[in-house]
Amino acid sequence: MLSVILAASLAVNTEAWVPVPMPPGFKVEATDADGPVFADGRGRTMYSWPYRALRNNGAGETKGKPTCYGKVLKQTAGLMSPYPAGIILPDLEKRPACTDLWEPVHADRNAQPIGKWTILSRTDGTQQWAYDEHPLYTSVKDHNPGEVNGAAPHTFLRANGEDFSDAPAYRWPVGPPSRVPPGFAVRRVPAGRMLVTDKNWAVYSYAKDSSSQSACDQGCARDWPPLLAPQLAKASGEWTLIDRARGQRQWAFRGKPLYTRAADRFVASQEGSDTPGWTNVLVQAAPPPPPGFSIQDTIAGAVVADPNGHTVYVYNCGDDSQDQLSCDHPDDTQVYRIAICGGGDVAQCREKWPYVPAQPDARSGSHIWSVMLIDPATGHRAKPGQSDALAVWAYRDRPVYTFVLDKRPGDVYGDAVGEWRGERNGYKAMWTRLEMLER
Repeated sequence: MLSVILAASLAVNTEAWVPVPMPPGFKVEATDADGPVFADGRGRTMYSWPYRALRNNGAGETKGKPTCYGKVLKQTAGLMSPYPAGIILPDLEKRPACTDLWEPVHADRNAQPIGKWTILSRTDGTQQWAYDEHPLYTSVKDHNPGEVNGAAPHTFLRANGEDFSDAPAYRWPVGPPSRVPPGFAVRRVPAGRMLVTDKNWAVYSYAKDSSSQSACDQGCARDWPPLLAPQLAKASGEWTLIDRARGQRQWAFRGKPLYTRAADRFVASQEGSDTPGWTNVLVQAAPPPPPGFSIQDTIAGAVVADPNGHTVYVYNCGDDSQDQLSCDHPDDTQVYRIAICGGGDVAQCREKWPYVPAQPDARSGSHIWSVMLIDPATGHRAKPGQSDALAVWAYRDRPVYTFVLDKRPGDVYGDAVGEWRGERNGYKAMWTRLEMLER
């Protein structure tokens, strides 16, 4: 199963990218979970906020038009049912403006466009860099090169970046094109960066193949169609070609011939990896969970589990303001989370949704998993030297939890607790596998 891949050691191979022209001072960072991303001179990941339709309107930015500014928004926008516009948002005295969390990537007055990099004029009189016309920002949650903590708190949205109509309008990391031949693409899934066709169908390899010959022919090839290369295709880098019958040539990646699966019901499916000998192709595997964690099978799929075998959950939250600010991080307001997990009672939250404890000096070996100190009385990050601080495991710089009703390994009673299946404000199990849209 693909869960075995997720629990394996950190990938030796990293995703290759196509070099593109870049403004002076910018670079590409190879991250351990999101592939190559653009970064500023300090190594901070760059993000865009693409416009998307929500249930009652839309949020985000259309190409060429920045909308993230320094004004503190005080009321809901009515984008999400069943909540109307005009409700006063919580913790107004501490509420940040959009640019307090998302700093625009400013361009100097003498900066010049290059390639897909353009310069936009902001209404505050400054200039901002854009890539492919999408305004660019850095996140205050990223402190070191290679961190992508500003992205969605989980990797379990649909792999092409789409999500449910009531999920928040998330920001997404921006990077150079993946180095793949025409007809292929790379998508983010819980297991890592997965190879798909340009139509989003999953790509597989077969254990019985060699680097120069396919063991899948006749009936096998009907079930697992080989990915054939056009006549003028040439080998390049990690991509090679093998000869098949009747003069056909088949693509191979890192010495493995490539196939799709005729029976796949979903785009970017991982069902085929359940067939002995067949595996989804990852150009870069995601980092494994911390030492002592495991992958547990449940009635609904495989999940990440803590050292006691209990399902691990992430908390999702995006408010209903027009700027769709996050409320899933300990530095954000805790009003939403405490309402969901304890009906407004912090003590009930800790009882029903306990943090996954960690040793203060524990290390995961990746950027995506870390240890943070939490104030148990507030849910915020603990102050330096706080005596009762809790050391807890965090995923993308956000604490992870277990659920009180999960008594045995494989229980997932806490999944989708909250608003809109836990996508807008609530808890989601850390599934290690994701199925996509049906044909």
